[in-house]
Amino acid sequence: MKCFNLEIADSVAHISFIRPEKRNSMIREFWEELPALVNDIDAGSKARVIVLSSTGPHFTSGIDVSLFGQLAASDAPDKKTRDLQANAAFYDQVLRLQGTFSALEEARIPVLAAVQGGCIGGGLDLVTACDMRYATKDAFFSLFETNLAMTADVGTFPRLAKLIPEGFVKEMAYTGGNISAHNAYRFGLVNEIYDTHEEMVEAVLAIAKDIAKKAPLAVHGCKKLINYSRDHTTADTLDYIAIWNAANFKVDEIMEAMAARAQKRDGQFVDLPKRAVK
Repeated sequence: MKCFNLEIADSVAHISFIRPEKRNSMIREFWEELPALVNDIDAGSKARVIVLSSTGPHFTSGIDVSLFGQLAASDAPDKKTRDLQANAAFYDQVLRLQGTFSALEEARIPVLAAVQGGCIGGGLDLVTACDMRYATKDAFFSLFETNLAMTADVGTFPRLAKLIPEGFVKEMAYTGGNISAHNAYRFGLVNEIYDTHEEMVEAVLAIAKDIAKKAPLAVHGCKKLINYSRDHTTADTLDYIAIWNAANFKVDEIMEAMAARAQKRDGQFVDLPKRAVK
């Protein structure tokens, strides 16, 4: 892979960005490699949790400028046709980019993001699609597209507006300014702040390992229902929870969890079933 390194240990898949000299900008390969990695880990039940971290001084500078000229590109042989097709081509390309981050949200297993330095533009789109976010004290978040005369379109608005108060979303969007780790924590965007990158990654991996010790079927149910409740009424969600547990209530797993707690040992739980890669 050109953009990522993958390590799997203790049922945790650690995906790290490996282009620090380019501020981990999101080049064409990024958008292909990330969903392929996530879908392969999830579909193959190769891990119970995913951790996303980065290298160098910044998490990511966002979409690489080299992509901008490609978004509305058509392969038609004549200029008139290319011009007519440009808007439709742009629409298709944006949907593809959106799908990269939706893969994080749609994965059956939790995805945790560890952010240091700048998390800019597309980086904010990425972390809002994760289940939890952690940051170093020098981290900052920027909905940068406004500074480029663009409206962010890869996933920030529908997710960020459900994570933090609307007024803060609008402040980030309208000004395009940097939001400090402190304010991100105050807004509720990040779960915790750490002094150093090393301390953060170690702590986030420890959190991931703790999650990985829980019954995967139960954790998957939590992610499914929390995401569902975000977009549905309380009444609809209560009904869905009842249906979900009617189909997924596993007495054997519950008995194993109780026995493991009583015996002060890790539970021996069933992994999620493998499924076809998207």
